[in-house]
Amino acid sequence: MNELNLETSPYLLQHANNPVHWKAWNPKSLAAAKENNKLIIISIGYSACHWCHVMEHESFEDAAVAQIMNAHFIAIKVDREERPDVDAVYMKAVQIMTGSGGWPLNLVTLPDGRPVWGGTYFKKKEWIQTLEQLQEFYQSHPEKMIDYAEKLHQGIQATGLIQNEEPETEVNQNILKLLVEKWKKSFDLEFGGMARAPKFMMPNNYQFLLRYGYQKQDEKVLDFVNLTLTKMAYGGLFDTIDGGFSRYSVDMKWHIPHFEKMLYDNGQLVSLYSDAYKLTKNPLYKEVIEKTLRFVERELMNSEGGFYSALDADSLNSDNDLQEGAFYAWKIPELKVILKKDFNLFGQVFSCNAFGVWEGEKYVLIQNQTLDSIAAQNNIPVSELRTKKIFWENLLYNEREKRPKPRLDDKCLTSWNAIMLKGNVDAYKALGNQKYLDNAQQNALFIIKNLWSTEGNLFHNYKNGKTTINGYMEDYCFVIAAFISLYEATLNEKWLQDSKQLVDYSLKHFYDDKKSFFAFTSNLDEALITSHYETEDNVIPASNSVMAKNLFQLSIYFNNSYYEKISHQMLMAVLPGIDHPSAFSNWMDLALNYSEQNKELAVCCEDALTYCAKINSQYIPNVILAGTQKESTLPFLNSRYHDQETLFYLCKNKTCLMPNTDYQQIINDLMK
Repeated sequence: MNELNLETSPYLLQHANNPVHWKAWNPKSLAAAKENNKLIIISIGYSACHWCHVMEHESFEDAAVAQIMNAHFIAIKVDREERPDVDAVYMKAVQIMTGSGGWPLNLVTLPDGRPVWGGTYFKKKEWIQTLEQLQEFYQSHPEKMIDYAEKLHQGIQATGLIQNEEPETEVNQNILKLLVEKWKKSFDLEFGGMARAPKFMMPNNYQFLLRYGYQKQDEKVLDFVNLTLTKMAYGGLFDTIDGGFSRYSVDMKWHIPHFEKMLYDNGQLVSLYSDAYKLTKNPLYKEVIEKTLRFVERELMNSEGGFYSALDADSLNSDNDLQEGAFYAWKIPELKVILKKDFNLFGQVFSCNAFGVWEGEKYVLIQNQTLDSIAAQNNIPVSELRTKKIFWENLLYNEREKRPKPRLDDKCLTSWNAIMLKGNVDAYKALGNQKYLDNAQQNALFIIKNLWSTEGNLFHNYKNGKTTINGYMEDYCFVIAAFISLYEATLNEKWLQDSKQLVDYSLKHFYDDKKSFFAFTSNLDEALITSHYETEDNVIPASNSVMAKNLFQLSIYFNNSYYEKISHQMLMAVLPGIDHPSAFSNWMDLALNYSEQNKELAVCCEDALTYCAKINSQYIPNVILAGTQKESTLPFLNSRYHDQETLFYLCKNKTCLMPNTDYQQIINDLMK
């Protein structure tokens, strides 16, 4: 029987009516495979995955396919977003076997879970033939299959974790320069991003490059980051009508996306555009921040202050069939009806031409010129064109709202919520909009109430009042980072104390002192076929790189040499061996903390919050900020507050200058 109706994951529930006798990943399902000596089919995907839906329709809804799967295999469906640990381990296996990976991710394993075959999307005929061959081979030559599984298992265990036998002891800033020079060769200097397709946004790459360009005064890097952010904001990938970014672009110009909108992308991009706005004051970046957070609040925020996970790529078209991008595409005749006499000017702005066409007669809105340029061509004030653009977008928004919306993945994931929490805080720092801070604090309370147990552990998921999965390292590292950012914005030391409590729990249940890294899964959880240590930054930064940055910052606040030692060990195990900088950008960002430019600032006075808000609104990525409006026991602030005095303590390399009372002088010193 299909058991997925017992689950809460929207992805698993999508498969609850398949004729396949799906089970969820749990000890009972795994034990059934061993008891019956059956091979296991592990099929991994997520609710917003277009090709997952295609394979479901072609194969998993088919009676003939189901008959083969049910007769000879234990079939297990996995939501990769709920079980990133399972996904990570089996993705390694498929990458070893095939050289690539993706979703849907489909594997066949021995009854003990060790993989013997795998790949991504398969057509029905190929899927049936493969399953029949594997079942026949397992019956006739089980020893050969077991031998192959053992060799592959050894390969899986050997991959992933960086082994640096002779780590250096000092951070060499010249390494960063060499890596960035190498990286520049991959830059797309026409449309931004990397010179390849598909194009993923990789927000952390540009967070690092923005900081590097600023601190090293590398104008070429800064120009490239601004080119990338501008082209991404021009549309297609970015939904200019309603806000929010899709997951990636299938082309070089950021035009046609895989249309799913993921919470983690949008949270990180809000943080990135907030930093870029602080440096440039570019109104386009402000528009992106405001539209994206408006979209998130309207479409992805629940009544409790939690954030949902995603909107699907597919929605119903005019023929009532699920189709990728149906919600977002336009045809010229309907645009003419909506826009009337403004259509020609609208068409110039949003490329209703060969540049903006998608397929057939469908268009996805994208700019290819600045509004200043278009206004000049049409001899109208740019302010008038900006007003028209806002009016057009409102018209199209109201029209589009009449269409069937993409399906919603309404589970809440702790790590992704924390990423969006931090995005709201960063937007508040950049723009000063109190609503963003209110939403961040409401989400923090949602996490504390629903996802942090009285035993000290975080949970990973939440839906319908239930949490079912123990937290992973990604949950801890991102919640800690979000709480630190909340402290920076509010000066409420509760957020630092909460962060420290989560760090200490992580050190007890995730840290492997022999490997000097944090395991992805808690030592309280049932072990998988191999341990996973996440060190490479991807579309989401690696949990170990985020945790190393947290430890660095908290070591200063709490004067904790143990935190500092672990952070430094982790960085030095990674930094000298970096070959592909895009996969280690968050580690490289941490390395910048060891430059001579890094500083710490303590603001101690009744107006500390006001001064810190001013500092937070400026782009000064090389300062760690603390402040207090009263006497504090926080080690970094202890004994520094004095009634009726405004004192700024500027520190560098654990050495502080005499307290200063001149705010402008402090700003000048920070900018040096």
